[in-house]
Amino acid sequence: MSNPKPNSKQARSAARLAAVQALYQFEMEGTQQAILLDEFHRHRLGAEIDEDQYANAEVAFFDDVVKGVIARRDEIDELLSGKLADGWSLARLDKTMLQILRAGAYELLARADVPTGAAIGEYLDVAHAFFDAREAKFVNGVLDAVAKVVR
Repeated sequence: MSNPKPNSKQARSAARLAAVQALYQFEMEGTQQAILLDEFHRHRLGAEIDEDQYANAEVAFFDDVVKGVIARRDEIDELLSGKLADGWSLARLDKTMLQILRAGAYELLARADVPTGAAIGEYLDVAHAFFDAREAKFVNGVLDAVAKVVR
């Protein structure tokens, strides 16, 4: 059975999910950016690993999100910190959650070509891949608050 060519929305969705995974690896293992990107290009984006088919991702979009989050992490973290409830800090967040928020905030900040609702909705979908509805609502609330500041 051949794998149909994904449409651009599916390719962007796959790129976002892969970007969150790459940022998580960067955060946890400190993998150098060039090595990290190369690993994802060769082994994850559109690859089959242990019989799991990874959707073909839009590589340039994946690269932009990963590189952009890494390059602007301090700015993004400051923006996100200001949107958390009193008593919460980025350090208290689940590490996957933090990468979802960083990637979503980057897109809202730097990718004017992506409509606000699309960026938030896409990262809501990514959140649903890892968390239950309560955490997904948290992602929605934080990214919505970020969008009000940067858009």
